[in-house]
Amino acid sequence: MCGQVECPRWRESGYGKDMNDTFDCIVCGSCVLDILIRPVPLTEPIGEGTLVDVEPIEVAPGGIVSNAGIALARLGMNVAAMSYVGDDEWGELLRRRCGAEGIEIRYLIPFPDIPSSVTAAMIAEDGQRSFIHCVGAPKRLDKVFFLDRLDAFARSRFALFGYYPLMPSLLEDLAEVMAAIRQTGCRTALDAAGDGGTMQPLERILPHLDLYCPSREEAAAQTGRNDPREILAAYRGYGAPGILGVKLGSQGALLSPAADQFVEIEPVEPPGEVVDTTGAGDTFYAGLLAGLLRGFSAKDAGRLAAAAGACCITGVGATAAIRNFDETVRLAGLDPPGNP
Repeated sequence: MCGQVECPRWRESGYGKDMNDTFDCIVCGSCVLDILIRPVPLTEPIGEGTLVDVEPIEVAPGGIVSNAGIALARLGMNVAAMSYVGDDEWGELLRRRCGAEGIEIRYLIPFPDIPSSVTAAMIAEDGQRSFIHCVGAPKRLDKVFFLDRLDAFARSRFALFGYYPLMPSLLEDLAEVMAAIRQTGCRTALDAAGDGGTMQPLERILPHLDLYCPSREEAAAQTGRNDPREILAAYRGYGAPGILGVKLGSQGALLSPAADQFVEIEPVEPPGEVVDTTGAGDTFYAGLLAGLLRGFSAKDAGRLAAAAGACCITGVGATAAIRNFDETVRLAGLDPPGNP
């Protein structure tokens, strides 16, 4: 069963080498097919009947499941994807692309009669972007879907969910789901997107998170504060026990490994021209998780995250420019502590 839905194609797919595989991270939630259109002027209306001459239009996996999942895989992590896709050609393409990156896709399940999630990303010359989005199958994700798969989380070191607050069928139950996952021994992480939402129901979710690092804009919408230290103090006030952070874009990030502890993460110079900022936050998160999973300190994991994000923005789409672990470590100026 897939939550409450029969998925015959998944049952017959044969994906997954061993149902007892272990994972470094299971990435859950938004799984999207991105249609990348560049360059598009974003400062003025296109207007009716206008033809905009663009570069070759590309199609790539998107959303946190693809963006963070592919980045984690390229950084040497053993990754599984967990979400619904549509029972359509877009869904098959998403599964093939993720599988080709070495991601386990047995939990990337076609939902019958619902289209895949698709986004048209319109990218300006300077890399800024606007989106046209169909939510599609992932909006059907609910607590039953995840609670039915606690055995998978029991075999994973981390679970990353995204995005808060864009999970309409799961949001009110997310605290319960996170608590159940942590009880299996798997650590939990959450990423945000959109306008960031509010502290309701985030205030109930925070006590069950081992890692939470939204952008400054998202965090400001949630807490009503703008200063990163005040934002992190607000999260602690709601009982957040784990590593907290605020992504500061071109200014780096501020991490808090524990209460009243702060680590400033300086930005890393991109190894090329800034082409597209799509997925930079997801890639930062993947780098942060990869560093922590490999035993880096919070500071060094943050530095690896900044380097991964710096790579991301030098290619079109969220994953085209992601580098392997050794290259990303060198860009970050770190000495790796060893294999996970």
